[in-house]
Amino acid sequence: MREAQIDALATHLVQGLIDRGVIKPKADVKELVACVVELMSENFETEAQIDEEADKMAEAEARRDTRLDITRLRNLIRQRLAEKKNFTL
Repeated sequence: MREAQIDALATHLVQGLIDRGVIKPKADVKELVACVVELMSENFETEAQIDEEADKMAEAEARRDTRLDITRLRNLIRQRLAEKKNFTL
């Protein structure tokens, strides 16, 4: 996801929470949006790292045994890696 998309999504999220009265900001809205952007960016980066690692591991296993379903294997590895990192996919 591009930075502009993350920024737009974070702005929409924060503004929606404010508009619905779910939160009453004690800080500047721009600062809140920046914080959400940072958290979302980190989350997307972690997910990308998990995906990359799962791809490498699945490909290595598939080379050893060509009968394996690489897509299913990749998904299982991805789930295990996420659990190890206490990360919700």
